[in-house]
Amino acid sequence: MSGDPAIILLAHGSSDPRWCETFEKLAGPTLHSVPGSRIAYMELAEPSIEAVVSEGVADGKRDFTIVPLFLAAGRHLRKDVPGMITELEKTHGVTISLAAPIGENPQLGDAICDVVRQELARHS
Repeated sequence: MSGDPAIILLAHGSSDPRWCETFEKLAGPTLHSVPGSRIAYMELAEPSIEAVVSEGVADGKRDFTIVPLFLAAGRHLRKDVPGMITELEKTHGVTISLAAPIGENPQLGDAICDVVRQELARHS
């Protein structure tokens, strides 16, 4: 058991497995390099936030940080996810922090620029 918070990479979720595969690939580098990190889906896919927190608690975790794989904070991140967090904290007696969505990090803008430059280079 580690004193570090468990990291939950949160994606919206979809009933289309191809959509989920995209996010699992995106999460791959983090899942492989950050011990105890997991991906979870807000709805429409598994594992749910509830399942990931329950498993973390069973492994002795008490602190969790959710990193939303969202470009911006809309209704889900302003209302729905905080409500889910409140319920999970009550149910499991844990502390859950909600980070800003990845789209607010300027490094994502740099990564998008790199992808655009690569695409332009492919066509030159």
